[in-house]
Amino acid sequence: MALSRVCWARAALWGSAVTPGSIVTRRLQLGRSGLAWGALRLFDLPCRSSKLHLSPKADMKSLISYVVTKTKAINGKYHRFLGRHFPRFYILYTIFMKGLQMFWADAKKARRIKTNMWKHNVKFHQLPYREMEHLRQFRQDVTKCLFLGIISIPPFANYLVFLLMYLFPRQLLIKHFWTPKQQIDFLDIYHALRKQSHSEIISYLESVIPFVSDAGLQWHLTELCNKIQNGTHPAVQDILALRECFRNHPLGINQLQALQLKALSRAMLLTPHLPPPWLRRRLKTHTTVIHQLDRALAKLGIGQLTAQEVKSKPSCPSCCTTWSCFLPTTLGQGAE
Repeated sequence: MALSRVCWARAALWGSAVTPGSIVTRRLQLGRSGLAWGALRLFDLPCRSSKLHLSPKADMKSLISYVVTKTKAINGKYHRFLGRHFPRFYILYTIFMKGLQMFWADAKKARRIKTNMWKHNVKFHQLPYREMEHLRQFRQDVTKCLFLGIISIPPFANYLVFLLMYLFPRQLLIKHFWTPKQQIDFLDIYHALRKQSHSEIISYLESVIPFVSDAGLQWHLTELCNKIQNGTHPAVQDILALRECFRNHPLGINQLQALQLKALSRAMLLTPHLPPPWLRRRLKTHTTVIHQLDRALAKLGIGQLTAQEVKSKPSCPSCCTTWSCFLPTTLGQGAE
């Protein structure tokens, strides 16, 4: 009775006649629709959450691809602009960028070699030839880069460094930043520098022949000098027969004079403008590394070298350089 009165009172207020049955029916319909809507929301919830979880990654990937595409397009336009309006600068710019890429690739390879050495407890002299040569060349390149970095520290010195690099590329830049023509020209210059020191080295060897105590060693040394002066490559037995001459006086590396140390340094493409103790130490270190490279190359086989590897060796010693620089150290230590 109370419910019916409330219904008739609401009907009077709303201005329409509503029966109790219609109200019950409407409530059931609202309840069913609410259940259906709640069920739809319940089933839609996982889909929406998964969409919200995946969309940021997809958006980030698309953003990255867009940035990369735009960057490549802008870089291509910049290269074409330089090539049209500044052709000479564009050549230098291209060589510089390629040089940075090659130097970075060398750094990653050197790091990989050093990591393998540390993991497997391998020493430098136990490496294969190509890995040993890569580390040796990379150390020289890093030394040049560090020198340029040090002289660029003072204020406004970087402008002077750029000028010096442009004027003296052979002395200050590594081979990655040389032009193709410079690579050929610099190889010829290195070969000429080695040839200039050969005569001085041979003259010194001839001058010390009377100071060799053994008559047989004197004869072998004279014959060896004659062969080299006549352009004949000495045999291994001819060199090993003189091992005793290079252990102590007069041809031991600790007994060599400053002029002979400088001549040997020029033959090995090392700077001769250092005090004699430093020259002697550098020669010992350098010839030891070359001896290790020679042993690694013997294991690999000379026939396994590619034409590019042979051409790219500006420090490849000739027969006189090999003989004059290996004897004071490697033969004094014993040859294999």
